[in-house]
Amino acid sequence: MNRSLTVDQNETMNRSAAEIVNEYGPFPGVESVHGVTYDGQHVWFATGDKLNALDPASGKTVRSLDVAAHAGTAFDGEHLFQIAESRIQKIDPATGRVLATIPAPGGGGDSGLAWAEGTLWVGQYRERKIHQVDPETGEVLRTIESNRFVTGVTWVDGELWHGTWEGDESELRRIDPRTGEVQEKIQMPAGVGISGLESDGGDQFFCGGGNSGKLRAVRRPGRGAGAGSGSGSSVGSRSK
Repeated sequence: MNRSLTVDQNETMNRSAAEIVNEYGPFPGVESVHGVTYDGQHVWFATGDKLNALDPASGKTVRSLDVAAHAGTAFDGEHLFQIAESRIQKIDPATGRVLATIPAPGGGGDSGLAWAEGTLWVGQYRERKIHQVDPETGEVLRTIESNRFVTGVTWVDGELWHGTWEGDESELRRIDPRTGEVQEKIQMPAGVGISGLESDGGDQFFCGGGNSGKLRAVRRPGRGAGAGSGSGSSVGSRSK
């Protein structure tokens, strides 16, 4: 069943300026960063024709997979999922082998990707939507509508966050996954955009920087100190 939800404005929502705690890159040969995910040890980021694994402690890229990687990236605890044009690929992170593919709901207009509740959550950029998708069939289970372009998508501690990027303005937004209501906004500095998005499971987000070729770590406000590892969400999340 495909249900559609619309994001409402909430004048009492929490608003804050982004605290960028670390910046990685630019990386040799990387023109743009697309999807981002985290496997508990490495930050994986998509760069068009490769998926790259970054050690966030050292800032060094430790390995790469030769695979089409045009938009969002996710991790389900075992496999990587990667948007490539109009399809979503399921990938063995040890070998880079594509194990299966499903159609992407936006037919090539897709952006962010996350794993939670045993399903994929897919951003549709210009359509300003987030779709919950069956990872086996590609069936759209429900849709949340936003009022901003949707870039990266992630889950952490039962919270659904997505990135926005329009012109020189970019935000992280926490929305109610049941109603779509915007509950919190984190404003990035002018000219600093968010492409892919992932939580570390604790107090940081990893944000792709689009054509800056950079990754940035942004503080998740109002929570206890200390980055987590493992699933990052009560429902088990990994994104992009």
